Amino acid sequence: MKKKIRAVQYGVGPIGAAIVRLMREKESIEIIGAIDSDPSKAGQDLGDVVGGANAPWGVPVSADAAAMLGESADVVIHSTSSLLPDVMDQLMACLAAESCIVSTCEELAYPYRKYPKLAAQLDAEAKTWGVALIGTGINPGFVMDKLLITLSAASQEIESARAVRIVDASKRRLPLQKKVGAGMSVAEFRAQVAAGAIKHHGLPESVAMVSDALGLGVDEITETIEPVVAREHVKTAFLEIAAGQVAGVHQIAHGFAGKVEKIYMELQMFVGAREPGDTAEITGNPNLTLTIPGGTHGDIATAAVVVNCIPAILDAPAGLRTSRDLPMCFLPPGAKP
Repeated sequence: MKKKIRAVQYGVGPIGAAIVRLMREKESIEIIGAIDSDPSKAGQDLGDVVGGANAPWGVPVSADAAAMLGESADVVIHSTSSLLPDVMDQLMACLAAESCIVSTCEELAYPYRKYPKLAAQLDAEAKTWGVALIGTGINPGFVMDKLLITLSAASQEIESARAVRIVDASKRRLPLQKKVGAGMSVAEFRAQVAAGAIKHHGLPESVAMVSDALGLGVDEITETIEPVVAREHVKTAFLEIAAGQVAGVHQIAHGFAGKVEKIYMELQMFVGAREPGDTAEITGNPNLTLTIPGGTHGDIATAAVVVNCIPAILDAPAGLRTSRDLPMCFLPPGAKP
């Protein structure tokens, strides 16, 4: 029998904690430690920090990234920021430790158009050390890109692609509710959008991934971000939103080839959405539509995609990989290493 997969969790926020709890259920994975700079977490037992069953686990959370990366992990699960420039040093350190990486950084999901130099740098560094890395999750990483790409296997011809995702943010974690502007005035929302603080990252990355995978020739990607305004009082476990305040975000990304729209992606993520759901559509021969009633729970599914991706990234050729490249499927709890 092969040894268990040695994993380190980098970033123990709400998503990192969900990933850790799921990894703990997998017999093929051994969590050897975690990295977090928060003084309230560093020095604590990881099981206690994430509210895991049978805690404490005897697994440390450390603020010393270099020391923890020196423990020779097979894979680092990286969950610290949505912005690729902000995490480059972290990713490069993980690669230099000869560890594969599965990251929830949305801009890493398909960075070739927005950050071609950073993408090339990561690809070269990963190949230097003989490891692979990927940015993935539920969106980007699955619903609005991988799902469309998989659906395309039944196509003979493709004219265009479309994905629509409606999310009830009231069932999601507090950081996400804040990230979509819930509880702000419309003026505050627009100011925060202009400052780059309010948006869901990843739609342009999904457009680019789908275009390249399906050969749609997109040469221009545009994106709009507007508020969803609450029509009535809404209360979540964390916030109260009055009628007239912002309930969340409405983003649309278009991919054009010349002046022809080839890809349309729409995300509505707001507190109180009454008809959540995910829809992927391909126009071509034949026309194909896939709908997930109720939608895919982002926090649960993000943790699942990340953990299920671990065997695939360990088997992948060295370099920067994407959800487009890898075979991704369920990792059974009892699967052997």
